Amino acid sequence: MARKVKEISERVRIEGRSLWSRNAVKGVSLRGERLKRDGRKEWRQWSPRTSKLGAGILRANTNVSDLLPSVGTTCLYLGAGHGTTISHLHDHVCGSKNHLNGSILAVDLSSRCIRDLIRMADVRPGLMPVLADARAQNALTPFLSSKVSWIFQDVSQTGQVEMFIKSCKQFLAPGGTAILSLKAASERRIEGGDIAQFDHAETSLLSAGHELIERINLAGWENQHVLFHTKVN
Repeated sequence: MARKVKEISERVRIEGRSLWSRNAVKGVSLRGERLKRDGRKEWRQWSPRTSKLGAGILRANTNVSDLLPSVGTTCLYLGAGHGTTISHLHDHVCGSKNHLNGSILAVDLSSRCIRDLIRMADVRPGLMPVLADARAQNALTPFLSSKVSWIFQDVSQTGQVEMFIKSCKQFLAPGGTAILSLKAASERRIEGGDIAQFDHAETSLLSAGHELIERINLAGWENQHVLFHTKVN
């Protein structure tokens, strides 16, 4: 029996329980993920165990296409890491040789991560690695000519919510989508544990004017993590 296919976009799909992105660099498997051909198209498996955005897409109850930026737009990714999620995002936003004219500003404080991202950018035009502290919003201003329509933050530092709110205020265009990957273990412990931590974060986001689309618990793939999918008008 053929697996049921759900098209999230022209370049991202769910087949059965697996998530896939259309590979912008054919023949290249970034982290040993599975590749498969579909006519002239090649797809890479997008693992929820190595990508919080991927886990969020598979776990979300709302319209999952809303978690992704529009094709060909400029995106800001804070805490890019070694680029696993960034690569799949590039498949969707930029495509092969960036024929979709997208742009991803990938920010990380680790020089080792930036080296990996620079190597990735050599074969994935449209990806712009930036070595910077995500808390220093002014350091990012020179790289953005205008506000963006999509921001993702995955930074394991104390004060994640406050950092996210400030970044959205400075860089997110009205009506834009903002997604916070909150790691409870990186915050100071409060009475009530992780649930209280997530509840406090939700209250702070709502008070800052964010519309909460969905709070997505990633337990099982990323324990002590929640994605807050929000919009800011």
